[in-house]
Amino acid sequence: MARRPVTTSQNTKDLDARKATILEAVVAEHIDTAQPVGSSSVAHSADLDVSPATVRSEMVALEHEGYLAQPHTSAGRVPTDKGYRYFVDHLKSGVMSSAQQHQVQDFFANVRGEVEDVLQQTSSLLSRLTNYTSVVVRASHGHASILSVQLVSLDARHQVLVVVFSDGAVIKHSIMSTYDASFEDVTEASRQLNALLLTTTLESRVQVPSRSDNVATLVREAVSVLHAEQPTLDGEQVFIGGSSRVAEVFDGVETVRTVLSILEQELLVVTLIQDILGRGLSVAIGSEHGYEALSSCAVIVAPVTIDGEPAGAVGLLGPTRMKYPEALAAAAMVSQQLTRHLDGEDGLG
Repeated sequence: MARRPVTTSQNTKDLDARKATILEAVVAEHIDTAQPVGSSSVAHSADLDVSPATVRSEMVALEHEGYLAQPHTSAGRVPTDKGYRYFVDHLKSGVMSSAQQHQVQDFFANVRGEVEDVLQQTSSLLSRLTNYTSVVVRASHGHASILSVQLVSLDARHQVLVVVFSDGAVIKHSIMSTYDASFEDVTEASRQLNALLLTTTLESRVQVPSRSDNVATLVREAVSVLHAEQPTLDGEQVFIGGSSRVAEVFDGVETVRTVLSILEQELLVVTLIQDILGRGLSVAIGSEHGYEALSSCAVIVAPVTIDGEPAGAVGLLGPTRMKYPEALAAAAMVSQQLTRHLDGEDGLG
């Protein structure tokens, strides 16, 4: 799916206090009701000491300035992408409920398993917290350092290579030999592999032994297998949570079909998340994505790091009228706790 070049401005000009209050009231009500918002409703709900006629006049001005749109002549008004952007840029920090905060803390205090399992469970957690579809992207760990290497002998001609990386990734690969390797050969090869590979990365060049004995041959075969794995390890992994929620939050069968189709394209999802983060955004709204098919969507992202280095991101995908304060707070807390979990910290604050 082709992407249009876009320029996103988070610095829309400040509105005067009355216009800003009216715009905030329209956005908040439209998020709750999904219906166009009238001036009488805003006059009663907003903290304004003015008549509905004055509110109506200000809403017309906001429409002329591109913050609101009127879907039908007789209808109220709805926020545009520019209106949502102003709302998001001027949000006070959202706060999760105490129950949700405890839910996140309990999850990360008790979650166990390999990294892939943790990330999949994390995506499900984030979707449950927000009722939106969630995305957890695990960045390539080609830059991760090797923590340990072990050769395990299944029989004289069949060994298993197990490598653990600093980002929590574990790979396993079978090595089939044309000769009989003794237990002592395998043990010594494991020792030499650790001495050779510990703290290096997949991109490091290592000097393998040129001897022809069994131990040297095992070491060379193990290093060769590890380098052969690099192309698959370089790819980011995507974990989707709550795909079924797409049908609940988006209007229109065609929109639901399009969004589900996008979620099935992992490379597109990764590109989208990386592009949003690369532009220094935490939220991309509607046309800001540059993808026509996502014009009715908003995406919230929060980075995940390990040892201060980028390790992926968590994200939420919903309609442009998503509940931004709650969703931003949930994504921020989950990304922080996931970062701490992957960094090996036990304490959860």
